[in-house]
Amino acid sequence: MKNIFVLILIFFITGCSSNMKPTDFKDQKPRLIIEDYLSGNVKAWGILQNRSGKVTRQFSADLDGKWDGKQLILDEKFNWSDGEVQTRQWKINKIDEHNYEGTAGDVVGTAKGFSYGPAFKFEYVLLVPVKGKEIKITFDDWIFKQDERVAINRATMTKFGIKVAELTVMFVKD
Repeated sequence: MKNIFVLILIFFITGCSSNMKPTDFKDQKPRLIIEDYLSGNVKAWGILQNRSGKVTRQFSADLDGKWDGKQLILDEKFNWSDGEVQTRQWKINKIDEHNYEGTAGDVVGTAKGFSYGPAFKFEYVLLVPVKGKEIKITFDDWIFKQDERVAINRATMTKFGIKVAELTVMFVKD
């Protein structure tokens, strides 16, 4: 009985959320072409919030992207406020005008990207270190271009369909 209640609760929580779709932004401007925006140097600042909204960590980051016409190689270096330094290298392939696929060392499988108007949605599962273990966290990652230099990123992190954290990031292109 308890398992049925949990399944119904999960269905209710995930089923009642209003899901944005990348195509909701198809006619809006400015157009975010992720391989153009992330080519070169981009600075970022962000906060990590737990499920109740409490800010648990802050960071600054340096991003360096190189686009070869088919693939974006994006090197990220995160400097967390608690002293931890984290790096990641993304390899993002452009499939067509609106679809992308990406990989990174701590990403499980392939990330799926969707680009319409000023919005870029990236869906992936990340291995996150927690207390000496790596746990799989699903990211629903949205980047919204504000102007030629600024973009805002909002990511919802879930485990078993339940929100565990949120990430908010401001990007500024050099």
